[in-house]
Amino acid sequence: MDDTNLPKAVVIGGGTGLSVLLRGLKTFPVDITAIVTVADDGGSSGRLREEFDIPPPGDVRNVITALSEVEPLLEGLMQHRFKNGNGLSGHSLGNLMLAAMTDITGDFVQGVREMCRVLNVRGKVLPASNQSVVLHAEMADGTFVKGESQIPKMNKTIKKVFLSPPGIKALPESLQAIREADLIVLGPGSLYTSILPNLLVPGVAHEIRQAKGRKVYVCNVMTQLGETENYTASDHVQALIDHIGYKLMDTIIVNEQIIPSFYAKRYAQERAEVVQYDENRLKSFGFEVISDKIIQYDEKYVRHDAKKISSILLSLLDDKKSG
Repeated sequence: MDDTNLPKAVVIGGGTGLSVLLRGLKTFPVDITAIVTVADDGGSSGRLREEFDIPPPGDVRNVITALSEVEPLLEGLMQHRFKNGNGLSGHSLGNLMLAAMTDITGDFVQGVREMCRVLNVRGKVLPASNQSVVLHAEMADGTFVKGESQIPKMNKTIKKVFLSPPGIKALPESLQAIREADLIVLGPGSLYTSILPNLLVPGVAHEIRQAKGRKVYVCNVMTQLGETENYTASDHVQALIDHIGYKLMDTIIVNEQIIPSFYAKRYAQERAEVVQYDENRLKSFGFEVISDKIIQYDEKYVRHDAKKISSILLSLLDDKKSG
């Protein structure tokens, strides 16, 4: 089967969760487009964003690395972070390469495109917008916070998030990819700082609503301090509805697996816990709910089982064809 006949999947998000899922999804016969947030303002991305007036490259770099088909050493080179050096310390080499490619081509999107070509990326990587956006949050106590990196640090309950500056435009290629997709996947990833910044870019949510493809939300498996502390699965969905409205998803994939006590205790130290599958409320939204044991473990962290989720996602396409 050549690429033109493969089912088209658009995955929207940012951060570690998106990269983990894409590493699994790229092992299946599917044409992947990843739409990535450009709201990051911390660390190396934030510094390059400010110094060169470009969209932040960090989330894009992680996704490019996840989808690239290169030697492990080259992948390690992309993710290498300098620990010393005046001006270099803290920077990721991949971020610097994206900044350089943007400088050479004169355009961030073109720079990303060329980087994908050089690194033999499986699929497309597109920023939600070709300009930097600033994420703001209004907290439940009425205070406002500016900056994606600052919001979780406040450790307050988030009421809503929104973007600036006025006149943000979605990348036309991203909208076209959504329009043509057989499968649209939201998440996994930080709810307020990875997923919603994409959906709040004007035009993105509208295209998802209008799209004919199957729309799936992959719920996080762990809560996140400063964002979703004490959130159940249905709380995640409610936050999406409060910001974007209905008709953004047909199906929700949620974890029903209990994690071992070792991991539970470790996460408890960070005031994080397993996202509870509150079945009755979740099903009351009227979406299809798929619950399964969809997590795996490394030495420190609980992660989504990317290959298992990818299998579930692609089975939904088979269901749609048979239906």
